Amino acid sequence: MSSPPIGVFGGTFDPIHYGHLRLAEELYQTLGLSEVRIIPAGQPPHRGVPRTPAAHRLEMARLAIAGNPHFKLDDREVRQARASYTVDTLTDLRAELGAKQPIWLLMGGDAFLGLTTWKEWRNLFELANIAVAHRPGYQLEQDDALNDELRLEFQNRQTSQISTTAAGSILLSPMTPLDISATAIRSALQSRHSARYLLPDPVLDYIQKNSLYL
Repeated sequence: MSSPPIGVFGGTFDPIHYGHLRLAEELYQTLGLSEVRIIPAGQPPHRGVPRTPAAHRLEMARLAIAGNPHFKLDDREVRQARASYTVDTLTDLRAELGAKQPIWLLMGGDAFLGLTTWKEWRNLFELANIAVAHRPGYQLEQDDALNDELRLEFQNRQTSQISTTAAGSILLSPMTPLDISATAIRSALQSRHSARYLLPDPVLDYIQKNSLYL
């Protein structure tokens, strides 16, 4: 019998907000995960330098998930001096957890559509299953932004049932639509507008205490 699956959810989290947390919570339930590893990126290669230093983003993530016993903060990417690549993080996790441990990489639809720009993206399927959260009624295969290479992988790997294999499957999962973005939150805070109810109060208090995004 295989071990209960774990989820891996990475991101810049600049700042972490309810859109992130709800995605992780709903996929935790849908996939029957034993835990979700929340992994803030240290030096994300796909974007410019994060607005906020990694230590602050890590602490905001810690505050955001406090009290949720199935969310676990993983600081490995922040501790590393190298750029944060998902394939490297999953390789490290696979070495720690073993070849038979089911791992689900959690992401939103927009992130999945850009997957072919990621380092060694095809290797991700050898390291984990991928769960893609999307708005209800969305048809990924009909999205004009879907790269032909990724379309083929999607067609070959899509599963309608939750896979118990260690890696290699793609599952689409509808989630509660929350139109919240870190960019909009940063803009609101910079303009001295309220961001309350877009992210947890302890995170907002931390932002204000440390004068972030001003």
